[in-house]
Amino acid sequence: MWRIALIGMAACLLSMSASGARADVTVREQGVTVPEEQRVTGGPEGWRATPHYRVHKAAPAPGGVRPGFINGGNGYTPSQILAAYGISGTGAGQTVAIVDACGSSTIAADLAAFNSAFGLPPATLNIIPISGVYNDCQDDNAVGWGFETSLDVQWVHAMAPDATIDLVVASSDYLWDLFTAVYYAGHSLHAQVVSMSWGGPEFSVEKYLDYIFESPGTVFIAATGDSGSGTEYPATSPDVVAAGGTSLYLNNGTGTLKWPEVAWEGSGGGPSQFEAKPRYQTAFGVAGTAKRSIPDVAFIGDPDTGVLVYDSNYDPSSGNLWIAGGTSLSAQCWAGIIALADQGRPAANLAPLTDGHNALYALAGTRKRYNPYGLYRDITWGYNGNYAATGGYDFVTGLGSPIAGGLVPNLAIINK
Repeated sequence: MWRIALIGMAACLLSMSASGARADVTVREQGVTVPEEQRVTGGPEGWRATPHYRVHKAAPAPGGVRPGFINGGNGYTPSQILAAYGISGTGAGQTVAIVDACGSSTIAADLAAFNSAFGLPPATLNIIPISGVYNDCQDDNAVGWGFETSLDVQWVHAMAPDATIDLVVASSDYLWDLFTAVYYAGHSLHAQVVSMSWGGPEFSVEKYLDYIFESPGTVFIAATGDSGSGTEYPATSPDVVAAGGTSLYLNNGTGTLKWPEVAWEGSGGGPSQFEAKPRYQTAFGVAGTAKRSIPDVAFIGDPDTGVLVYDSNYDPSSGNLWIAGGTSLSAQCWAGIIALADQGRPAANLAPLTDGHNALYALAGTRKRYNPYGLYRDITWGYNGNYAATGGYDFVTGLGSPIAGGLVPNLAIINK
C-alpha cells in the first residue's frame, strides 16, 4: 500500500523495461513537502555527509556479463555474492527505504539494465523526493550521489528481489535535509528497513538526534565509512546497526571462498566519541571502552574485491558498468538480509524486528562464548589502521559477516 502521511505533490506512475528476461522496473514517483514543524533540526551548522562508495574500475560491457563468466578480478555478480554468504529468499512483503541525497535521473533505466545483465526479477521502486532547505545537488555532487544511488538500489534489489524499494531522496547532503528524509522513511513510510550508506563527523550533541532512529518495526542501518579507523554519525547511534567492510576472495566464476574473508583496511570502526556503551554491547561483553563501539557487523566492502554496478552517468566515456565497493555496499546488503529475516517473522507470529541489535548480539552469544550457533563468519585477520581484526567482536568487522543460511532463519524466529 502506498503511504503518504505528509503534504505531497501529484504522483506519476510508469513502467520501464530493458532488453532481456524479467528486467522490468515499475516506478512510482511522488514528491513530499515536510511541514516545518516536522523537520529535523539541530546539530552543527554546515555538517555534510559523505557517500561511502568506492569505485575500483570500469568493467566489461553488459552484453558480456553473465554470472558464470565474471570472476573476482572483473567484479562479482549478484549470484556469486548470494552463494558466498548463503543468502536465499525474496523479501516479499517487505519495504526497504534507501535514503540518499540528490538521487539519480537515470535510476530506473540503470536498474533495468542491471536486472537484464544478471537475470534478476522485476523491481518495484518508489521514488520519493523530499523538498528541503539547501537544495544543493549540482555538478560533481550530483554525479557522486547518483553513483551511490545506483549501487544502493541495485544491491538491495539483488539481496531481496521481491522487496519494495522506497528511494527517499533528500535535496542536499546537509544534516537537516538528510535526517528529515531518514525520519520520514522510518516514521511516516514505516519501512521495515531504512539504510543510510553515508555518514559525517561525530558531534557533541548527536545523542539528541538519536530519536530519529526509534521507530517500532524498523531497523536502521548505516555504513561506518571508508577511511579506516575512526567513527562517524549516524553509524555511532546506539539505535543504528553499523556495517563495516571486508575483503572477499572467491574462486573464479563461483561463490566459493578462495581464501578466508578478511578485514578491509578501509572499514571504519572504533569507539564513539560521545555515545555511551549500549546495553546490548555490555551484555555481549564488548571490551576496551565505555563508549558505543562500531561496527556491529560486516560484509564485503573492499572495492578491489568489489561487485558490479550499472551507472550511465558516472563517466560515460568509460562505459556503464563498474566495479565498486565501500561500506555503502556492506550497509545495503545487510538491509537486504534484514528484509529476508522480516519476511519469515509472520510465520512465527512475530512483528518485524525493531532496532535489530538485541537479536544480532544475542545470536552471537557473548565475548567468552562467541558464536555458539555458527551464524557468523569470524574475521580474524586484517586491520583498519589503529585496530586489528581478532576472534569475536572487534573494531573492524564487529561480530563478523553473516552465514546467512543459518542467521536469517534464526533472526526470523528470535523474540528479541
